[in-house]
Amino acid sequence: MDDSNETAPSEFILLAFSNLHEWRFVVSGFMLTVYIFTLMGNSLIIFIFCLEASLQTPMYFFLGNLSLLDICHTTTTIPQIIVHLLSGRNNIAYGRCKTQLFAFILFLGTETILLAAMAYDRYVAICHPLRYTLIMNQKTCVQLVSMSWFTSSLNATVHTVFTFNLPLCGANKINYFYCDIPPLLAISCGDISGIVTALLATAPIIGFGPAFCVILSYIHIILRILKGHHSSGMKKAFSTCTSHLLVVSLFYGSTIFTYVRPFSSYSLNKDRIVALLYSVLCPMLNPLIYTLRNKDVKGALRKIRMKKLPF
Repeated sequence: MDDSNETAPSEFILLAFSNLHEWRFVVSGFMLTVYIFTLMGNSLIIFIFCLEASLQTPMYFFLGNLSLLDICHTTTTIPQIIVHLLSGRNNIAYGRCKTQLFAFILFLGTETILLAAMAYDRYVAICHPLRYTLIMNQKTCVQLVSMSWFTSSLNATVHTVFTFNLPLCGANKINYFYCDIPPLLAISCGDISGIVTALLATAPIIGFGPAFCVILSYIHIILRILKGHHSSGMKKAFSTCTSHLLVVSLFYGSTIFTYVRPFSSYSLNKDRIVALLYSVLCPMLNPLIYTLRNKDVKGALRKIRMKKLPF
């Protein structure tokens, strides 16, 4: 019987900020600021969606779910990072590390599929405007969101089980901000071909598949626009596409770079910088990208303020 599990560590040491002792207050202050803005921005979107009847549409239903995901996503990592910086203790228990990995992969995977659903929504709105309400009905929207959560939960379960069944042989120092697949593979002393194969096998569903759907949707949208169909409704729908494309480019580019490439090309020092894009910056930028250029959201916010906050 393999005794690798007997030597598995009871906790892990996260080394990403170990050399920033003199800057720990600055970095923790930055992280706290980002986290507060992320919570405020995404909570505001959910608040507006729930209160304003004019925003009870498929696009804002997806956007509300995206905001919820961003809140969950950042809460999985940033509070822990702040505590480690301020306390000087960089340890995380084995069980908490496993839970963090599962939650992080769950929220990350759900977001990749949800962004594809949002691209499909824009495709239907622009390319099939007369059938939009028929195709993107409430049942379809709920099914798309439910499918994203269900598929990602299966993906997270598979990767968590595979990753934590690898023999670690007592190694417990992770050169990263949080528990993630690449840094845990780096400290494994066993054969990692199984988990690497699992990553590549699920890539069409969680990574390349949704990205391909987004690209295909926007190819159809661009072709439709080039044909000269410029109704006011279509222009309004297309105005949200540029915001969505910016979010998708940042998010898909960074996640695919991190998870879908040969393990031999991994560099944790570089990967930590890329990880900041999809785990810290994207959740903060999403509300700004989607609301600053959105007249509907700004109008709804003014209406809510007049109704609920008359002062």
